Amino acid sequence: MALINTLISWIMKNRIHQMELFIRYPHDVQAEWLSRLLNEAQHTEWGKKYDFRSIENKETFKQRVPVQEYDDLKPYIDRMMKGEQNILWNSEIKWFAKSSGTTAGKSKFIPVSKEALEDCHYKGGKDMLCIYCNNMPETNLFSGRGLALGGSHQMVQFSNEAYYGDLSAIIIQNLPFWAEFIRTPDISIALMDEWETKLEKMAQVTLEQDVTSISGVPSWTLVLLRRILDISGKKTIREVWPNLELFMHGAVNFSPYKEHFQQTIGNPGIYYLETYNASEGFFGIQDQSNSSDMLLMLDYGIYYEFMPLDQLDKSHPKTLSLDEVELNINYALIITTNAGLWRYKIGDTIKFTCLNPFRIRITGRTKHFINAFGEEVIVDNAEKAITIACERTGATVKEFTACPVYFSGNQTGAHEWLIEFEKNPESMDFFADILDTALKSINSDYEAKRYKDFILEKPILRCLPSGTFYNWMKQRGKLGGQHKVPRLSNDREFVEEILALCRF
Repeated sequence: MALINTLISWIMKNRIHQMELFIRYPHDVQAEWLSRLLNEAQHTEWGKKYDFRSIENKETFKQRVPVQEYDDLKPYIDRMMKGEQNILWNSEIKWFAKSSGTTAGKSKFIPVSKEALEDCHYKGGKDMLCIYCNNMPETNLFSGRGLALGGSHQMVQFSNEAYYGDLSAIIIQNLPFWAEFIRTPDISIALMDEWETKLEKMAQVTLEQDVTSISGVPSWTLVLLRRILDISGKKTIREVWPNLELFMHGAVNFSPYKEHFQQTIGNPGIYYLETYNASEGFFGIQDQSNSSDMLLMLDYGIYYEFMPLDQLDKSHPKTLSLDEVELNINYALIITTNAGLWRYKIGDTIKFTCLNPFRIRITGRTKHFINAFGEEVIVDNAEKAITIACERTGATVKEFTACPVYFSGNQTGAHEWLIEFEKNPESMDFFADILDTALKSINSDYEAKRYKDFILEKPILRCLPSGTFYNWMKQRGKLGGQHKVPRLSNDREFVEEILALCRF
């Protein structure tokens, strides 16, 4: 273990120096990566189609290569999954990250190259630890185990050489040797397909270990922690794992979950570190202990562009480079990666909270919003309003989703909120009033539509029985670490499915 700690210490010091360079020279680093990506892929089918060899700058790149969505790339990805190579990227690609997303039922299969694993995902994992240890030099993180909630994997039927699974499973399957010394549980459990059985085995195995860190999606991590408490008979996780000091999380806004974790873990508390990693790449890491804003990682084999939201539906949308962005404006994130995603719109919206260095905050999804009446409510608005309502009423929300209620006869519209509370408010009406007021203060478009109930009436709240969202996700085959409850939808499909379960 001493040798491993020495190796890890050397890796971290070297990496902190590299991060200082991209913070100091962000535009040079991004320009270099664009050049490298074009050069690497110039002889691929895609590179020949758009003549990458003659592209000399970002302006030509933007003019020549159109912005892509998954359906645009799907024919090429389908061929790659059948074993064809040198199509979107020049190295062999045999891994595909399965992503169900939160806005559509169909699966997406995102190519994962060896370069993406090494220069993006693994580098992101190392940097999480580097940043944490740099902020907490007295850490004893490596004296115990790191619990990772991964997904499942299985072989793709198209080809014996092509595999797919959750990104976390692909990462665990291919981890470098040094990471295996501290990770738990064993790979045979970590990659199990059946999620409920896996959680049970993870709880049984890790219960007796000295876990010092956890990484995973907050919702499923809580399910595991509560099962461990059930088995152990303990009141808090601190009694089970006294040396636990870090939870690394991502995928969803952590604010609604933080109180749950504090109650479940007990005193003293632990350090919460937010990350922005997705099937398409690893993009950001919280680098300050006093802020959840994330440092945009600029040397991960990704070239970034940022699309103003008024460009989303245009046939030739304008995008901005890093040197053109402004503070506190929502942008759709566009990426070009070392796995062959070219000017790919991943569906997330972000805003910059700092330009030196470049720090970001996730604000929602390009297709995950409510805009039935011109109110333009995004996920960031909804989560902030829920947080305010909880603070004012003493309630604790476990999960929620919302959708519009459309005009009917002489009735105006409304938003319907399905909420599963961990701790109910004393008055549901008061909670709805605070939620409504908070949304008005956050979103001027919503406030305008609520004026005298002319267009939107007060929100309709439905308090759901405990376990409703879990059962709904299970019914849809969406249990697992990378599946998330959709927070907002512009139609009523999800809400009607959930209401049918509850027989409202």
